[in-house]
Amino acid sequence: MTETSAAITKYWDGAAASFDDEPDHGLRADHVRAAWTSLLHGWVPSHSVDVLDVGCGTGSLSLPLAAAGHRMTGVDLSARMIDQARAKFAAAGLEGNFLVGDAAAPPTGDRQYDVVLSRHLVWTLPDPDVALREWAKRLRPGGTLILIEGRWREAGQSDVPYVAGAGALPWNGGVSAADLAAHVRPLVAELRVESLSDDPNLWGGPVTDERYALIAKAIG
Repeated sequence: MTETSAAITKYWDGAAASFDDEPDHGLRADHVRAAWTSLLHGWVPSHSVDVLDVGCGTGSLSLPLAAAGHRMTGVDLSARMIDQARAKFAAAGLEGNFLVGDAAAPPTGDRQYDVVLSRHLVWTLPDPDVALREWAKRLRPGGTLILIEGRWREAGQSDVPYVAGAGALPWNGGVSAADLAAHVRPLVAELRVESLSDDPNLWGGPVTDERYALIAKAIG
């Protein structure tokens, strides 16, 4: 593990206890949870499928998918985030497989999935192109890649990185939909982008930065 990776792991371990306090992290409010659940149900097949949630955090997006009958595997670099996810599933009486590991190279062997899901992760990665290629390989033919991302830094916001060394990350501060689509397009059969900035229910209030979902279909 590099010095930057170790710092990032330490940061997210420290953030785990209060991570769900943010409306769009914990999905504790009924209207926020309902907004995300509706989106997920629109992107994921209605029948039971295998879903890999990379950078799953506390399992907030995994939970409604598991409740809908999908078979969930979550991976996160932070052991404390994974502890939160496991506890959340246990409290809900749901089954899920949660693993501590690098989301850019999930420790799931050669297994493939019907859906690979990631939210607000690629901006934290030292080499996002390597991760994108790896996630595309984890999809079964015709499977779905869902990347929920954004461009967080607006004019006038601080340029101070969230951990030492993070300023050198390729997409520190987020990535635009156009840029992400350009990197994903060679790996998939088709893709589309849906704007998420205009729905305050997703975020617990209005936002002014770029937030979106990129939904792609695997080759084959």
